[in-house]
Amino acid sequence: MGIVTLSLVGALLSLYLVLWKAGMLGALACGTGGCETVQLSKWGDFLGLPVAAYGLVGYLVMMGVGMVSLQPAWENRSEPSLFLFAASGLGVAFTLYLTYLEAFVIHAWCRWCLGSAAIIASIFILSALDWRVSRKPTNPG
Repeated sequence: MGIVTLSLVGALLSLYLVLWKAGMLGALACGTGGCETVQLSKWGDFLGLPVAAYGLVGYLVMMGVGMVSLQPAWENRSEPSLFLFAASGLGVAFTLYLTYLEAFVIHAWCRWCLGSAAIIASIFILSALDWRVSRKPTNPG
């Protein structure tokens, strides 16, 4: 449930940034101006799409897999845990790269991006713990 909840929060955060980047919202609520600097930099897009769009899709996929893993038919299977561990690990790696860019290239910090970094790191930790537990053989007796 924790992964599903965090994924929902991450999806809403990403949706906010996607809608702002699409011009569907007014000023970006940030407080420092760093968010606009980061979002409008050349690194704010990846392969023609806003970086936040990839986050939105990733969070929605992880939320869906997390919800499937809560179903009784999947509760003793390790595949969802392994997928969530791998997907969130990829998310953490991409987030580390983006955070590096913020610190050493763009020289600006986006609070929304840092929030997303905390969310994906938390999902990674929870999924690692869940995958570890799901790999242990169950005791039938």
